[in-house]
Amino acid sequence: MANSTTITNAEATSSPAASPPLRFFVRSMPISNSFVLHGSEEDSVKSVHERIESRTGIPIREQVLIHQGKQLRWEQNLGECGIQNDANLQLVGRLRSGGCSEEVYAVVGQMVSLIRRVCGGELDLSVTPIIEHVMSIQFMAKLNAFDVLVACKAPEALIKLRLSSFSGNQDIAGSAIALFLESCRYMISKGLHACCLGAVVEFCKLFTVLVGGNEPLFMSCLSCLRGTLEGNGDRDPNRRVVLKGVFDYVCELVGVLLREMDLSTNRPVPFLLTRFQELVDFIIPLRNGIRGLQAWEAVIDGEVPSLAKEVNHIRFMYMQLLSKMDGSLQAMEDCLANKEEGNRGVAVAGMGWSLHISLLKRLYTISKAKLYDGAEEMFWGVLIRRRNMVSQLFLWFVKRTDDHRWILEQKSATNFECRRHLAMMLFPHVRHVYGMGHEMLIDRSRLLTDSFEYISHASPESLRAGLLMKFQKENATGPGVVREWFLLVCREIFNPLNGLFVACPNDRKRFLPNPASSVHPLHLEYFNFSGRIIGLALMNDVQVGIAFDRVFFKQLAGEHITFKDIQKTDPYLHRSCKKILEMDADFVDSDALGLTFLREVEELGHRKVIELFPGGERHVVNSKNRETFVKLLIHNQFVTSISEQISHFNKGFADILSNSKPQEFFQSLELEDLDRMLHGSENVISVEDWKAHTKYRGYKETDDQISWFWEVVGRMSAEQMKTLLFFWTSVKYLPFEGFAGLKSCLFICRSEEPDDHLPSSHTCFYQLCFPPYSSMAVMQDRFKVITQEHISCSFGAL
Repeated sequence: MANSTTITNAEATSSPAASPPLRFFVRSMPISNSFVLHGSEEDSVKSVHERIESRTGIPIREQVLIHQGKQLRWEQNLGECGIQNDANLQLVGRLRSGGCSEEVYAVVGQMVSLIRRVCGGELDLSVTPIIEHVMSIQFMAKLNAFDVLVACKAPEALIKLRLSSFSGNQDIAGSAIALFLESCRYMISKGLHACCLGAVVEFCKLFTVLVGGNEPLFMSCLSCLRGTLEGNGDRDPNRRVVLKGVFDYVCELVGVLLREMDLSTNRPVPFLLTRFQELVDFIIPLRNGIRGLQAWEAVIDGEVPSLAKEVNHIRFMYMQLLSKMDGSLQAMEDCLANKEEGNRGVAVAGMGWSLHISLLKRLYTISKAKLYDGAEEMFWGVLIRRRNMVSQLFLWFVKRTDDHRWILEQKSATNFECRRHLAMMLFPHVRHVYGMGHEMLIDRSRLLTDSFEYISHASPESLRAGLLMKFQKENATGPGVVREWFLLVCREIFNPLNGLFVACPNDRKRFLPNPASSVHPLHLEYFNFSGRIIGLALMNDVQVGIAFDRVFFKQLAGEHITFKDIQKTDPYLHRSCKKILEMDADFVDSDALGLTFLREVEELGHRKVIELFPGGERHVVNSKNRETFVKLLIHNQFVTSISEQISHFNKGFADILSNSKPQEFFQSLELEDLDRMLHGSENVISVEDWKAHTKYRGYKETDDQISWFWEVVGRMSAEQMKTLLFFWTSVKYLPFEGFAGLKSCLFICRSEEPDDHLPSSHTCFYQLCFPPYSSMAVMQDRFKVITQEHISCSFGAL
């Protein structure tokens, strides 16, 4: 921001009492400091120069004052020069080499006058040689006339000529600006970079405000400005001027962004994203440059680092942008709250909401640059506060090709639906084409063996294309049978009797690899098979009633196992280790425990001793190394002992993903997220929710048979309800959202079978069929038969 200093009335002695008082601002170039003078219309320009000399120390003969593009002459008074209250004057130091300032101003002023004359009219080729002469490196560098360009508003005139409706005028302006930028970037010496900076910054500001981000010359301006910023080392004497000039541009850019962000919640704003990227490109190197200059000056001078005001303002601008984003997200939430559910998509489609994901990513990039302490925390605070709206934006607008993993750095900034959506995009898109897919014919009596053969020997491409299967000696086929197969094969894979996985003692639905699985000669191939099965179940959105132990999940995500993680996995070991860590030091050092760095393992009735590190048998556990002992013990039991199994599981899982690593999938989720996706809902089935998502074909909701049916269901046990649901849909574990999470509503259909027939189902289409039973007692008897576990499997058709 500009420095502002007031010169008192005692300094302004030349104002006659009768003259109207004037207050005007003097802006010094190129650093853009300003101060205020008071006087009257009768004051001479020379008297103003004298006061400036008194204030700044710049000799009168080296001062040039510009107002509205014209140089003020000493013999004139302020009234004759058109100076009014609150006018702005530009103060430029007189040129010291290659000619006199009056000649330079005359040439530049002539160019500006000619440009203004032709801006609104036809092409006038006479202006071309003058423009080319002024913008040439010979003229600019020899006379050091860069400041004169800004003072006479030459950049503004050239930009307006560029915006002319006549293509010839546009070409003349484009060539002149390109020539100037090329000269600044490549032809002048580094010592003059700071001198040309004011003109380059002015071009950047004008392009930002008047033209937009699609102008190629704008990109050249930004490139030139970045080159100036990057080309000056911390010890360059012009470094402060360069940083100040870039800072001025950043301030202007942030002002434009704040105005445009106000508009972006109601309609798309052109170039908003481009300008935000410009901010990232400048504000980070600007802050780094200021840090470097501060550090160098502090070492050299031992003084308080300079540019502190600019640093504070960078912080203020960042906070403004975050606040504006917070307000935009709030406005979106309010908009959705006021829209009917059916009109939300239409409303959002016409707005620029999708752009905010990219804007958030750029704010994230700025926050990671650590502009100041707490910047990153403030960024995540806004996203966590607006988590539901942020999650909704990602659900609506993020595509598979987008780089979205940054949002998962803080999982609390998204909800479950969003994290699941982002994780599932790592799988290939599932296209269910009836009659197409990897074909399997499974014998129920050899379920695990047959499934292993079909899945393990298939190519990943064929598995990703879908599954088509039948059970031997059964006619049913289709998605319903596939869902049933997933449930049955997962039940076998995670059956502890098969030796692949073991259940947690306190939570029998949670599993981790069995360290002793090697008793099976093909155990590693089966872990590869298991990874493929779990990947396919997730890809096909089938809840199989299985959950992973935290130790297993964290290793799949590439995370370290801690002492706290094993609390539920092995409660006995956790308690034992806790006692060792909390015991009196003297007691531990007395060797009363008799522990060395060994671990005893029992496999199939045989006792085996494992050293926690080479020579561990000779190292006694004491108060100083007991923490190391516990860490090594946990690592050996829960990492080393199952590393091969997890490696092969990961390989199989990766076969189903789309060119992604399993770690990326599991890192996208919390353990509870995976529970919801793989196991399904933990809630007892709600009959009301079931009823709300059921439609009728051949029956009406008011029919006696429908009333009896829901009363019969309401009397069932929780397990009977699951069995009925499985018979009806091949779904035994509902999604986390309940019936609303199913791919379709359910249907009850009237069949024309006699009263003595049992219900039937079409699991592919979620259809339950039964005849119009004569009484509720008859209906209850029929449904009692099909809700037996051993009967419900594959009882229906299709």
